[in-house]
Amino acid sequence: MSKKKYEIDMCSGAILPKLLQLVLPLMLSSVLQLLFNAADIIVVGNFASENSLAAVGSTTSLVNLMTNLFLGFSVSANVLTSHYMGARNGENVSKTIHTSIFLSIVFGLVLTFVGVMFADDLLILMKVPEEVLSLSSLYLRIYFCGMVAMMIYNFGSSILRSKGDTKRPLYFLALAGVVNVVLNLIFVIVFEMDVAGVALATIISQFVSAALIMICLMKETDYYKFEFKKLRPDKKILGKIFRIGLPAGLQGVVFSLSNVVVQSSINSFGAVVMAGSAASASIEGFVWVSMNAFSQGALTFTSQNIGGGKYSRINKIAIVSCAAAAITGLVMGNLAYIFGDVLISLYDPRPEIIIPGMTRMQLVCGFYFVCGLMDCIVGVIRGMGYSVAPTVVSMLGACGIRILWISTVFQLPQFHSEFFLFISYPISWAITFAAHMVCYVIMRRRLPQKDI
Repeated sequence: MSKKKYEIDMCSGAILPKLLQLVLPLMLSSVLQLLFNAADIIVVGNFASENSLAAVGSTTSLVNLMTNLFLGFSVSANVLTSHYMGARNGENVSKTIHTSIFLSIVFGLVLTFVGVMFADDLLILMKVPEEVLSLSSLYLRIYFCGMVAMMIYNFGSSILRSKGDTKRPLYFLALAGVVNVVLNLIFVIVFEMDVAGVALATIISQFVSAALIMICLMKETDYYKFEFKKLRPDKKILGKIFRIGLPAGLQGVVFSLSNVVVQSSINSFGAVVMAGSAASASIEGFVWVSMNAFSQGALTFTSQNIGGGKYSRINKIAIVSCAAAAITGLVMGNLAYIFGDVLISLYDPRPEIIIPGMTRMQLVCGFYFVCGLMDCIVGVIRGMGYSVAPTVVSMLGACGIRILWISTVFQLPQFHSEFFLFISYPISWAITFAAHMVCYVIMRRRLPQKDI
C-alpha cells in the first residue's frame, strides 16, 4: 500500500502539524455543514410562517436521537480502517470498506421507515406544542427520506478520513451545501413551501454529497477502491464493527436522549423560548464541531499508531489533541457569547427571542471547552480499541447527571427557569471528563509503553 496524494503518515514525525493537516479540513467541513443548516433556520426564521423556526428547531434533538445510534458505527469504520491501514493489511481495509457501505445503506433504509411512520408519535412524546406540531411533523417526514444519503456520506467520509483524506469530503460538502442554500431560497421564498421546502432542499443536497463520495471511492486505487460486486458484509469485519460501533452508537443515543429531555423541558416554556434556544443551539454547534474535529483526529491518529505498534506516541496524541480542543473551545465559545445578541438576531430579530438565547449561550459557550476535553479523551480511548468503557461513563456521567438534574433540581419552583435548565450542561461535562481521565490512565497502562 503505497502512500498516495491525500494520505498522511500519522505514525512518525511531529504530531501537531499532521494533526492540524487532518483536522482543519474536517473542521471546515463541519462548519460548512452547520452554515448550510443555519441557512435553513435563517430562511425559515425570516421568510416562512411565524412558528416555522420553532418547528425546525424542535426536531433537531429528535433527529440526533434517531441517527446517532447508526452514525456511531461510522466511528468503527474509521477505527478499523485506520488500524488496518497502520498495519498495512490491505485485504482487511477492502473488506471493512465494503462492509461499512453495505451497513450504511441498511441503516439508512431503517431510519427512513421509522422516521416517516412514527413522526407524529415521537413529536407528541416530546411535548411539541399543538401550534408547532403539524409543521414539525411535515419537516421530519420529508427530512428522513434522505437518510440513506446521509449514512453513505458519513460512512464514506469516515473511510477517507482513516488515511488522512479530509480535503475531498470538504469539497463535496461545499458543493452540496451551495445546492442546499440555493434550493432553500427557491423553495421557501419563490414557491412559498415553508418547512417542506427547507427539508426538500436538505435531502437533495445530501444525495449530491453521497453521490460524490461514492464516485470518489469508486475511483480509488489499491485497497480503498469500492466495487459494487464486492458490496456484501464480511462476518468477521461485521462483528468487529458492531463491537466498536454499537457502544459508540449507544453513547450517541443516550446523549441525544438527554438532549431530548432538555428539549422537552424547553418546549414547556413555549414557542418563544423554543425559537431562542434553537438559534443559540445552531450557533453553539459551530464551536462544538470545531472542537470535535480534534476528537476525530485523535481517534484516527491513535488507531493508526496502535495498528503500527507505535505505542510511545499515544500519550503525546492525547495531550496535543486535548490542548488544541480546549484552546479552540475557549476562544470560539467566548467570541460566540460576546457577539451572541448580534448572531441570534440573524436567526430572528425579535428581542423576546434573543433573551432566552443569550441565557443558553452564557452557560453553554462559556464552558464548552470542558466538553471539548471530554470528547477528545474519548476519541483517544476509542482509538486504543476500548469502546464499552467510555460509553458506560458517558451514560452515567453526562447523560445520567443531566436527566437526574432535570427530574429533581429543575422541578423545584425556585429553580424552574431556563438558567437552571441549561446549567446542567457544564456540570455534567466537568464530572464526566474527570471520570474519562481515570479510565484513560487505567487503560493506557494495559497497553505496551514502548513501540513494537
